[in-house]
Amino acid sequence: MDTDERRREILEIARRDGAVDVNALASKLAVAKETVRRDLHALEEHGLVRRTHGGAYPVESAGFETTLAVRTTRLVPQKSRIAAAAADLLGDAETVFVDEGFTPQLVAEALPRDRALTVVTASLAVATALADAEKIAVLLLGGRVRGSTMATVDHWTTRMLSEFVIDLAYVGANGISREYGLTTPDPAVSEVKAQAMRSSRRRVFAGIHTKFGAVSFCRFAEVADFESIVTDAGLPSAEAQRYSLLGPQVIRV
Repeated sequence: MDTDERRREILEIARRDGAVDVNALASKLAVAKETVRRDLHALEEHGLVRRTHGGAYPVESAGFETTLAVRTTRLVPQKSRIAAAAADLLGDAETVFVDEGFTPQLVAEALPRDRALTVVTASLAVATALADAEKIAVLLLGGRVRGSTMATVDHWTTRMLSEFVIDLAYVGANGISREYGLTTPDPAVSEVKAQAMRSSRRRVFAGIHTKFGAVSFCRFAEVADFESIVTDAGLPSAEAQRYSLLGPQVIRV
């Protein structure tokens, strides 16, 4: 295959598997590792992937979004630590919004079960995770279910959410940057997240370090809108400090 075909193949593998490894690609495509590195560099320059040590992962955009199934297989230990630290920020909140996505789902699972809480969510996975908790009342927002994320969207969802005043929102994103704020690929999802921001007194972003610096299609919040940002130690301390200068407490775990 020629260069363009090879790069399309690399991008297809990255989007299917959630990440690619230089060594594995070199073996699969029968090319030198340096060739793969050049290909990944070119794909990164076009905003299609972000490089990591030894590989790369796809950038989510208006035309591509990873599925919930893929997200449950990547960086799980880090996401679990983030979720536990985010749940510790609950404070005296009695009503909580938990966003769609795998890390918010882990936050929901880390919430205390020995106190009364009302949890509002668009995520079927979050609702299922909390359904058997005796002291937690779960309000599942109605709407169209997106199969890729198993969460509801559209005007039914945002209308119901707009009727609540929520103490604390745990919000996820596909990208967070100091310049463009928090972004997500799908406009319908962006509307739900934006309404959650408007309906909540306090807001916490919980996300893996690979989200930082990434920019997707739809902006729904600014960094300064959050009380706290919880991520893992993969985010350099100097970069965490830059985000904290915009207002939120940045917690690295």
